[in-house]
Amino acid sequence: MTRVTRWKSLALLAGVVTVAVTAQTPATAVPTSTAYDDTYYQDAVGKTGEPLKDALHQIISKDVSKLSYDEVWDALKKTDEDPDNSANVILLYTGRSQSKDSNGGNPDDWNREHVWAKSHGDFGTATGPGTDIHHLRPTDVSVNSTRGNKDFDEGGSEVEEAPGNRTDDDSFEPRDQVKGDVARMILYMSVRYEGGEGFPDLEPNDKVDNGSQPYMGRLSVLKKWSDEDPPDAFEKKRNQVIYDDFQHNRNPFIDHPEWVGEIWK
Repeated sequence: MTRVTRWKSLALLAGVVTVAVTAQTPATAVPTSTAYDDTYYQDAVGKTGEPLKDALHQIISKDVSKLSYDEVWDALKKTDEDPDNSANVILLYTGRSQSKDSNGGNPDDWNREHVWAKSHGDFGTATGPGTDIHHLRPTDVSVNSTRGNKDFDEGGSEVEEAPGNRTDDDSFEPRDQVKGDVARMILYMSVRYEGGEGFPDLEPNDKVDNGSQPYMGRLSVLKKWSDEDPPDAFEKKRNQVIYDDFQHNRNPFIDHPEWVGEIWK
């Protein structure tokens, strides 16, 4: 975060006292470089706007290994493994470390959360966007139900079972530690699925309550979250595991978070 200081004057009885008030403004993503820039991303580096989005679509859609919905269970046990306990996974919204074996449909089990809600475009659990583990994450069953298919935005009441998360009738706000993760997953889906292969053209917009349309909001908030919560070690490792062991494609906004602002200005 960058810090901006402004001054306010307070009149106090016989005189005026000037005090500093500190405000927080989001940091702007700075250019990064990766070991993949000369190979995997070579056709995207240096581009901006729609040409960058088009180049990334081609890159992350090439030679992708697709999983079945059943295979997603085992994939998530590896992609979201607790770095401090290899028998557990970390749940996205609660941050809770939970046994890999406690997956299922009971209220305190963990299940497979479609961060880009599968009803937004009506792609269900079909192999493709419905099984793309770049946006599928382990979540507490009841918290997953609370999120439902809501768009992402700020505000609402705190989720009792997942402190730090908030929700209202048409939106869900994840905890601060994963706000950027959520944003980059949504934007990955938009670039990956552009209307080919029989799937809808997924696009972020600046609305909520998008229903079954192939849109997800709120874009302005997602962009802010991506700036405020840059990729951490867990997110970067997850991206690498997906690339090495499962789908063999990458989320470019984890490798180059500045590309969010280069595409969606």
